[in-house]
Amino acid sequence: MQRKITIGMGLILTFLFMTSRAQDLHFSQYFNAPLLVNPANTGFNPDFDYRVGGNYRNQWASVGNPYKTMSVWGDTKLFTNRFENGWLGVGASLLKDVAGSGSLTSTSGYATIAWHQMLGYNSLLSGGFGLGFVSKKIDITKLSFDNQWNGSFFDVNIPSNEPFAYSQTTYLDLQMGLNYAYFASENVYFNAGLSVMHLNNPKETFFDPSVSDNRLNRRYTAFVNSSIKIQDVWIINPNVYVSKMGNAWETVLGMNANRDLTGDGSSQLILGLYYRNKDAVIPMVGYQINDMKITVNYDATVSGLSSLNGSRGAYELSIVKSGIFPSSAGKSVRCPTVRF
Repeated sequence: MQRKITIGMGLILTFLFMTSRAQDLHFSQYFNAPLLVNPANTGFNPDFDYRVGGNYRNQWASVGNPYKTMSVWGDTKLFTNRFENGWLGVGASLLKDVAGSGSLTSTSGYATIAWHQMLGYNSLLSGGFGLGFVSKKIDITKLSFDNQWNGSFFDVNIPSNEPFAYSQTTYLDLQMGLNYAYFASENVYFNAGLSVMHLNNPKETFFDPSVSDNRLNRRYTAFVNSSIKIQDVWIINPNVYVSKMGNAWETVLGMNANRDLTGDGSSQLILGLYYRNKDAVIPMVGYQINDMKITVNYDATVSGLSSLNGSRGAYELSIVKSGIFPSSAGKSVRCPTVRF
């Protein structure tokens, strides 16, 4: 029985590792990790000069060692006073992911740049490019394999005969994206974007090249969102996110809403509900005070994994701070946006 349980847990963790690897690092609150979704989002924050953010995700703790994903990022505008109808955005992000019993650790850093060009008075087209450095490592001594089962337990002294050649792999990663925004009125805003990650199909493997020459598939991501103000009290934000990498698809759709609590938008309650296709229902709650926004969500599993984790999936925390530089107050390029 112990062998069956151990092998079963190993299969589960292997499946989770493969799923995570196929989809890359991701957050349910993708809209609060803009540089991870599309490099064209860099500097796309019309009301502000800069923003910084942090994200933390903990998942699958109830079926083994939890997967922890963390990121910090920031971006800013440049040349807002030099060009009348456009500006440059520059940004950077750091991500770290620790997964599974083998302590699979991924650490990556990206630098992104984007140009934002006004098209008339109510449209904006953005194009962005990103360059990243990724390092992944695994502690092979913490792993056990089926041929190490001696009839009673997994004996690490028995050779695994697995063709591991490295405990660490590194590579450069290229990405690019486009973003379009349409400001219909003071009460309605529309935005859509498309990005491609792993443009250079980087090699990612811990095995000898003669055994595996695994290349990452390109990851294609598209999103559509909107902001609609209702009776000067609510701003609702319906949005859809779709990502494809190889044969793996991820689709998230839903809506969040901001409720003005003070009459001037300085204090807002945030409520949201999302659904990841064939995976999880994701309620979200948050609070915004002035230019600081804090949101928390919980992923309640609805897939076949729910019978193993009791529908307990993941929780996630996001913090975003935006601001205006004192020297550029009142001078930066502005787009009409939906706000209280």
